[in-house]
Amino acid sequence: MLFEVHPSPMKDAEGKPYVYVRPASRRRVSMSDIDDYCATNYALRPGELTRAFDAFIQASAYWLSEGCRIETPIGTFAPKIGLRPGMRTTDPKTVRGRDVVFEGIDFKSGKKYEGKVRSWLTDGFRRADNPDTTELMADKERLATVLGECLAALGGYVTARYFAIRSGLTYYSARKQLDLWTEGDQPKLLKTRRGHDYIYTET
Repeated sequence: MLFEVHPSPMKDAEGKPYVYVRPASRRRVSMSDIDDYCATNYALRPGELTRAFDAFIQASAYWLSEGCRIETPIGTFAPKIGLRPGMRTTDPKTVRGRDVVFEGIDFKSGKKYEGKVRSWLTDGFRRADNPDTTELMADKERLATVLGECLAALGGYVTARYFAIRSGLTYYSARKQLDLWTEGDQPKLLKTRRGHDYIYTET
């Protein structure tokens, strides 16, 4: 597996950032890709895996809605619930059904699944020649040029993900730089929430 090394937000006593590693691949494999692969290599009928996953989603959603934990060969799924936003109390008697919200699904990968991944890592890990994020962040003139190109390409706005792709920065560093441009007496950008993400528009 190819990996990249990047600085993290955490710093040591001298102010130098600790580094972290992440997979270098940006490829996203779709359900259709996996279905085709299994049909070619594991004697499944085309579409069979997709139909099985659709059935699993329907059945498991029911059991999760009942509060059950679901144990599968790839891992365990469990419903995650919490109190509605803004509600804080120390008295359990005040909590009613309308105060509880569904927050998502927790997933813990299973040992069998993790073991299968490890079995494919026969070549170990190989470092990719990724750019130095610290150097990229220091070149403000280049970043400003890339920002202008992004705004022109998207019609006056940019997202952190798009800026990361165009600049070579990590998503975290791209978002950090865009946020910096929203600060000060004369900010370059205005940050606005859109769905689960933020967009940055010219001021």
